[in-house]
Amino acid sequence: CIRDRVSTQSTWGAETAGSSSVRVFLMAAKPQDGPPTAGKSGFVAGAWCEGPFGFDTHLVHAGVDPDEATGAILTPIYQSTTFVQDSIELYCKKGFSYSRSCNPTVDALERKIAMAENGAGAACFSTGMAATVTVLSAFLQQGDHCVMTECSYGGTNRVARKMFMGFGIEFSFVDMSDLEVVKTAIKPNTKLIFSESPANPILRLCDVKGISAIAKEKNILHVCDSTFATPVIMRALDLGADMAIESTTKYYDGHNMTVGGAVACATAELSEKIHFFQNMHGNIISPQVAFTTLQTMKTMGLRIRQQSATAQKIAEFLQSHPAVSTVTYPGLASFPQKELADRQHLDGLHGGMLWFEVKGGIPSGIKLMDTIPRPWSLCENLGATESIITCPAVMTHANMLPEDRLKLGITEGFIRVSCGIEDTNDLIRALKASLDRLV
Repeated sequence: CIRDRVSTQSTWGAETAGSSSVRVFLMAAKPQDGPPTAGKSGFVAGAWCEGPFGFDTHLVHAGVDPDEATGAILTPIYQSTTFVQDSIELYCKKGFSYSRSCNPTVDALERKIAMAENGAGAACFSTGMAATVTVLSAFLQQGDHCVMTECSYGGTNRVARKMFMGFGIEFSFVDMSDLEVVKTAIKPNTKLIFSESPANPILRLCDVKGISAIAKEKNILHVCDSTFATPVIMRALDLGADMAIESTTKYYDGHNMTVGGAVACATAELSEKIHFFQNMHGNIISPQVAFTTLQTMKTMGLRIRQQSATAQKIAEFLQSHPAVSTVTYPGLASFPQKELADRQHLDGLHGGMLWFEVKGGIPSGIKLMDTIPRPWSLCENLGATESIITCPAVMTHANMLPEDRLKLGITEGFIRVSCGIEDTNDLIRALKASLDRLV
């Protein structure tokens, strides 16, 4: 990754480089093809052997070199507001000026995420919603139109309706599992298509490659929120999306320790623009959180493989229990979009998320959630090592219009499940104990 200063006249408005320190990323078209870091050359300690290297190797090493001064194997936490300059002429020569704009610890995380998503660059934010708001701010203006999935994280739907519509921006909320519906929703003033796959919480998939082709034909940008998938399961940029949004709070963190977000970009120009707007919003991720995420990312592949295996077994168990009326998981043969799931998801992995409903309707669903024993936890969040049960209608999607929730089948008895890494048999035994009480 080579950092440079932005020109004083950008294509989206005048800004002096001196006040922003915004970065331009110039990376290989396929960063996963090369070594995780530049490192040394030759047969010496610290030099990389010949590649190519596996994805898990990149998750551990990408963006991180041993500290030149001390040999420390981890990137330090640069908890510094400002960075001393050698002279006016050499301002930002070392790449850093002020931590609202860029920070060395954050920079290392952004390079690692760019690698994981196979992008030209990435920007890291204080929350996943900060990432979403920055994308919408950067590419939509008054009079523009956005085609957005009708089923998304509740906060995405809320910010579109409650904030951006008030700025004179139009949204069409559509079923993105149907490419013809997406095509029909496009208008002359459409500037952005916003998809989410798998969709939170109903796990509806969209054909990311198909939507990206439609967007490119119409010269429209396509951003995909792939938080449920992560690059372990699906790389939206490889499927043609221009940007991928991740709530790093979820699987990137995976330990219920931090909140954060990221936008990975297919081109250096898009990454530059996202950083430009991030600098204006002032919503960069903190160095401490960046440091933590640099460590948790190393085990993301291991965790997600285990979580996917557990989710498959739990989904199969739920299908067989007499108290369960519906269970949805992309790994089940009964999943409505099984062909797309197998084609779009990598290595036969379908993630740690599933949902189900029980017979007896909403009262029975609430009773199960109110009585679920440990190791399950009744709370918000997902993707963590701890297994979580959530009631989206009351928690994560309470801000959606009730009629929109019900249209998608998100009732108060809708049970969202995030599988952790506990012993699978323990999780099934605890679920069975609560379900048996409903029969």
